[in-house]
Amino acid sequence: PEAEKTPGYWNEGARRRLELALALQPATQRAKNIILFVGDGMGLPTMSAARIYKGQLAGGSGEESVLAMETFPHVALAKTYTIDQQVPDSAGTGTAYLCGVKANAKTLGLSGAAVYGKCRTTFGNEVDSILHRARLAGKSVGIVTTTRVQHASPGAAYAHSASRSWYADANMPKEALRDGCKDIAYQLVHNTDINVILGGGRIYMTPKRTPDPEYPEDPAQNGTRKDGVDLIAKWLSAKQGARYVWDKKGLDAVKDDSVSHLMGKSIAACTTGNTSSSSPLWGNTTTDPSIVEMTEKAIRILRRNPNGFFLFVEDEIDHGHHSGRAKQALMETIMLDRAVARAGELTSTSDTLTVVTADHSHVFTFGGNTLRGNSIFGLAPKKAKDKRAYTSILYGNGPGYSIRDGGRPAASLPATEDKDYRQQAAVPLETETHSGEDVVVLAQGPMAHLFHGVQEQHYIAHAMAYAACLEPY
Repeated sequence: PEAEKTPGYWNEGARRRLELALALQPATQRAKNIILFVGDGMGLPTMSAARIYKGQLAGGSGEESVLAMETFPHVALAKTYTIDQQVPDSAGTGTAYLCGVKANAKTLGLSGAAVYGKCRTTFGNEVDSILHRARLAGKSVGIVTTTRVQHASPGAAYAHSASRSWYADANMPKEALRDGCKDIAYQLVHNTDINVILGGGRIYMTPKRTPDPEYPEDPAQNGTRKDGVDLIAKWLSAKQGARYVWDKKGLDAVKDDSVSHLMGKSIAACTTGNTSSSSPLWGNTTTDPSIVEMTEKAIRILRRNPNGFFLFVEDEIDHGHHSGRAKQALMETIMLDRAVARAGELTSTSDTLTVVTADHSHVFTFGGNTLRGNSIFGLAPKKAKDKRAYTSILYGNGPGYSIRDGGRPAASLPATEDKDYRQQAAVPLETETHSGEDVVVLAQGPMAHLFHGVQEQHYIAHAMAYAACLEPY
């Protein structure tokens, strides 16, 4: 734009931002409600690229675009390492930002004294999440996720498990069952009275060979439980005003004034659990609700409690990155941002603390001296040393690694714009890995100013608990 070529354009923009900064005052009242949004795998490069993609979807050059979460006034960085790993996983990090203690990788809701895979180290080392403490304080609580509700990030909100992989009893070693450990799905129903549970993972909730309502002809989608217990039926029978839905139609039919508890196993119950309903590019938008729709439904139900609520919302950006498909990851980031924006419309900054963060980052980057307005999925303007074109987005490792005819295959348009295109990676791995750099924490609402500077990741849970006057504050 011509205006950008004049110093006045930039000076005026900076002056407006200075005025906003000078007028910013800490909101020191107690937070009645807390919403924690977690972009699983949403590192800073992912946020930056998603911002550009958002702007380009709207017809602009993209760089000047603004995500809804980027309008939050308070920002911090969180260090993501776990007690035992420099580069973390989603279980150890989930335990940090939800339970307030750093832990070992692959363990859920347990202190660092617990050993991964060793059931007996569970007992006596349990740590309670802020979701659990909010419920004990009389608030309504909810979980929304685009992956299995028994997955690592949501699992840290209610489970105490020496392994993040113990989804159902069928996934547990005999020794762990014999020593008295319970699977994560069992704990979902028994540990905490959760008002709203929206996500995937139906197969872990029903007895072996129970046909799935959405895929009755596919035995791979049948229930997996060996104990013969129907956890969905058990949950429904124990709650007054409880409803269970398994698709978008059922979710849409739920009226928030008639339901106190809602379980929506609305996302495809794949055995891998890796199907996301959030993205219009990959999910079935006819049968699967988006993360925006699930977030809105959860808020409308939870906000009826005069004592307030705590809501955990997760979008699985992670799976796109692990498969080396940047377009999937960036679309999921945009969908999470749309959920953040919708939540802002349904709540008030006067009584609701909203925090947006990530559990960890990925070995994802974009560069290559690309020009302004270049498609975020496009090519660098100059060829590499091997005389072949390459994309701006690249991965440090993963399934995008390829050698043909003794060299790297050239990237080409329009193939790189395809939703299933795998960007090239430097090191061949079956699945791309997380990275260890800090992640951003953005906050608005009461006590949001507590999110500042560079913090250990477990500080997030403490700042949220303090804002709402929950244990131990």
